[in-house]
Amino acid sequence: MRLIHGDCLAEMEKLIAEGVKVDLTVTSPPYDNLRTYNNSLDWGEHIWKPVIEKLYNITADGGVVVWVVGDATINGSETGTSFNQALYFKEVGFNLHDTMIWNKRKFSAVGSLRVRYAPVFEYMFIFIKGKIKTFNPIKDRKNIRQNIINPTGNAHIRQKDGSFKKMTTLKKQPNEYGQRFNIWEICPKQYSEHPAPFPDKLAHDHIISWSNEQDIVFDPFMGSGTTGVACANLNRDFIGIEMDLDYFNIALERIKEKER
Repeated sequence: MRLIHGDCLAEMEKLIAEGVKVDLTVTSPPYDNLRTYNNSLDWGEHIWKPVIEKLYNITADGGVVVWVVGDATINGSETGTSFNQALYFKEVGFNLHDTMIWNKRKFSAVGSLRVRYAPVFEYMFIFIKGKIKTFNPIKDRKNIRQNIINPTGNAHIRQKDGSFKKMTTLKKQPNEYGQRFNIWEICPKQYSEHPAPFPDKLAHDHIISWSNEQDIVFDPFMGSGTTGVACANLNRDFIGIEMDLDYFNIALERIKEKER
């Protein structure tokens, strides 16, 4: 484990100069200034663009970046910053592998419900550098077709041209659990010491999905250290950077506790 107190741009530059390569990044940037972070936040295009560029340099071939973001609503319009960031990832050379949804299952954002539906999700963009190296799909979706076999085999799948192709596996007994879809329902878990922490399960499940034991996992916005805690539980190496000293100390204590 390598925990670094400092500015992520300067510290990432040092890591790149050392020749460090990471297999997976699981992080969440500051979300359009929706939180103050002890009044230490300096955030905007002048920060996130070079962060993305440095992420490309520090990511190993086949490596993955999980970028969890949301947008502020300003003067009645969502900013769309998350999409601008996703497009910039592509511009610097990443492939946009998947646009996943984190369904928080409860209203936790700031906004007026008099004019819009309550926002309960955030984007989880999955970026790949080159061809993906690791995918360990989580199979915990209860298969509703378990113990139901269609003897006539008359179900079909729509093809690109609009025609239908007969399913060939209907007479086979499906597994009890199928592969998870790309919408994950995970309730937020709030630590009083930090204004916007990851749920433990969110970090855990992405680390399981996109890395293997002994891989290096990175978080340039470490916050309260949830990604690092998950790495300690899952036998991954971890590098985390946090600028705010109070949050850095929280992360340090949480991760040390897991390593004891």
